[in-house]
Formats: sequence, C-alpha cells, structure tokens
Amino acid sequence: MNVEQEAQVVGQDRVAADAEGERIYVASQWQLIRWRFAHHKVAVFSLGVLIALYAVVLFAEFFAPYDPRRTDTDWMLAPPQRVHIFRDGRLHRPYVLGMTWEMDPQTFGITYEVDPTQVSPIYWFSRGDSYKLWELFETDLHLFGVQEGTVFLLGTDTMGRDLLSRIVHGGRLSLSVGLLGIAISFMLGITIGGFSGYFGGVFDTASQRVIEFIRSIPTLPLWMALSVSLPKGWSVTRVYFAIVVILSLVGWTGLARVVRGRFMSLRSEDFVMAARISGSSEPRIIFRHMLPSFTSHIIASLTLSIPGMILGETSLSFIGLGLQAPAISWGVLLKDAQHIRVLATAPWLLMPGAFIVIAILAFNFLGDGLRDAADPYAR
Repeated sequence: MNVEQEAQVVGQDRVAADAEGERIYVASQWQLIRWRFAHHKVAVFSLGVLIALYAVVLFAEFFAPYDPRRTDTDWMLAPPQRVHIFRDGRLHRPYVLGMTWEMDPQTFGITYEVDPTQVSPIYWFSRGDSYKLWELFETDLHLFGVQEGTVFLLGTDTMGRDLLSRIVHGGRLSLSVGLLGIAISFMLGITIGGFSGYFGGVFDTASQRVIEFIRSIPTLPLWMALSVSLPKGWSVTRVYFAIVVILSLVGWTGLARVVRGRFMSLRSEDFVMAARISGSSEPRIIFRHMLPSFTSHIIASLTLSIPGMILGETSLSFIGLGLQAPAISWGVLLKDAQHIRVLATAPWLLMPGAFIVIAILAFNFLGDGLRDAADPYAR
C-alpha cells in the first residue's frame, strides 16, 4: 500500500469516526441507553429468557401437556421420559417410550422400567385435557402431546401429577409476585423517598427512622411474622395478594433511600430552580422535572429488586407460611422435596428450583445490564 492509499484509508476512518461522534452527540439519552444496553450481550440474552418465561406462564394452559391438578395413582413418582428422535438407525418423529412398574411387596416401593415396545409419538398442537384460557376461551389444544400412552418429560409427583405442567402453571404465581410487589414498592418508594428528599424537615427525619427500623429487622423473620398473622380461612387469591403486600411493605425501603439521595442532590440544580421561578407547583417539579432525570436508574434498581420478591414468596411457601395447596407456585412445588426419603427416590422433584435459579439469574443479569446502560456516558 502506497502513501496515497494509506492517506485515503486514514481519511475514511476519520470521516466514519466523525459521523459516529455526531450521531452520539445528537442522540437522546434513551437512544444512548438503548445502544449501550445492546452491547451487553448477557443482559440482552437474559431479557430474551425472561420474555420467554413470561410468555410461557401467560399461556400456561396451552404450553402444559396436562391439567396440573390431574392425578393418576398408576404413575406416582414416575421418572422423566426421554425424548428420542432415532429408531432402528433412522430419523423418526420425536417419541417417548412407555414404562411398566412393579411394587415391592415388603417396602411398597415402586420400580419403573422402560418398555421399548411401547412407542408414543409426540405430536405438535395435540388435543388433550380441556381448559379455559384466561377463563374466557374453552379449548383442548396443547403445544404438544401424545395420542396414546404418557409424556412425562420431567416426571410426576407423589400424586401422579405431571411435574412439567405444574411448573409451568406455578410460574404464573411466582413470577407475577415479583411484578406486582415491585409495582407497590415503586409507588411507596417514589412517593416517600421523593417527598423526603425534596422537602426534608420532620417528614424526612421520621421516614428515615422508619426505614432504618424496618431494615434493621432480618428480612425472613419479618416475612414469617407477617405471614403468620394471616387468617387461616382466607382463600388462595386473598393469601396471594396478602403475600404481595407483605413483600412490598418490606421491599420499598431500598428504593426510597435511592430516590431520597437523588432528590437531595437535584433540588439545588439550575433546571429545578428555573422550574420553581417559572411558577411550577411542587408536585409538578418533582414528577415532571426531577423524577424523569434518573428514571433509568430507577428501572435498573427495580429490576434488581424483583428476584428478592420471587425468593420471598418461594421461601414462605416452602416453609408453609405462604401459599398452600391447592395453589400452585414454585415454592409450593418445592415443598414436596422437603422429605429426604422422597427426594432420594425422586430427585426430579427439585426441578422447580432450577427454574427459580434461571429466573433469578436472568433478572440479575438484566439488572446489571440496565444499571450499566443507565449511565451511557460512562466508559
């Protein structure tokens, strides 16, 4: 490459760099946040995982191959059935092999054996147990199923219920707890933290003492104490919303402190003084001018708080102080794995824990990506 060609390449690179710099210079803050977030590959992948999880639980009846409350005493603690795609050395429609079982007359333990003669092809968009989607549309269409035999991809529980179907339906409660709990925590944290940081005075002192008192109590014992106070005769729906409120009343303190610190640093800024001089009311200054200036940080903080809500519901249900059967949540399902004797013979009962780990890690990685993208000018 001669000198003229090198100079031409350098000139092109400089023009491209100038164009990129101008694009960044004229971009809005949200555009910069979006561009920076797109470079965080783990966060983008985690967002895809969470979208898939919420889509599955939203249409849980369709994705679950069976009714989650359907019991079958012939298949109690049946092991997971493997999916095969080859038969006799040739590519075959996905299928599972049937099982036979035998009971020990002394221990009454059931032993399952794979029966290679029972072949159950898996069909997409198969007909199965009827259900009402969102209590509106009655149908019996499922994503997959078999016409004969069984398809227990994750095994069954102590009552012969399909574990995969119960995990899919359980995610509806466990994952929605985080969203509803964060919504309530958001309102409390923004309101109390905003007024505390903006006005100060007696309200600030009193609210900070309350926050310090709540945060000084260990979280799990506080959850347990509040859960025990719930009446025993409440329905599943009332207990569910009570658990959401309990988790929210404990979880709003962290966001309130973040908002308070931001408001204290922003209330003397020039744009706030200009809004006050122009005659804007105090609520308008708070919610129209100050709050939008760090919305991205609030979103990142809320995303990182959702895993705590999910773990809170799971912990309370696992120890018997949260949701109870017939409600289906990941914590309720894990309660079946408390007994070592059952767990030794049916380790697949721990599968709800794997979904909890996946959801928690996805929210944490997404929160990390949003937190990094919230300051698009950082290097």
